[in-house]
Amino acid sequence: MEPEERNKKIRNGLGAVVGVFLVVLLQHLFFAAPGFDKDLANSASEANKICPMFVDKDTRLDNTVALPGLVLQYNYTLVNYVKDSLDIESLKKALEPGILNSIKTNPELKSHRDHKVTMNYSYHDKDKVFLFLISITPDMYSK
Repeated sequence: MEPEERNKKIRNGLGAVVGVFLVVLLQHLFFAAPGFDKDLANSASEANKICPMFVDKDTRLDNTVALPGLVLQYNYTLVNYVKDSLDIESLKKALEPGILNSIKTNPELKSHRDHKVTMNYSYHDKDKVFLFLISITPDMYSK
């Protein structure tokens, strides 16, 4: 077999392998069973039925959103504060340990822990200006 003909066959074979890989990858990404993502979206939808709701006199849970990649985001507003009046880093550092402890110990979040859901807590001021995001990953609550 001529080297040129052999190289052509190798390229065609590699092209076929790459093509099959891409088809499998696309099927997995776009047509795979939704799994826990669907349950997470339903959970967010159910929670949103009672939102907005006040957590305390300063904090309102506006809504929850299921994001791609098993991420559940809680969107909060600090209704009595504007960004310029807050020490954002101190507030974030004060809130994170309590949020992490709640995720570790709340029996209602067991399914989320079992499915390794990342939970985001997004905070805005009363003017809807973004303040900060606390993201609690499975690595953090599995310790």
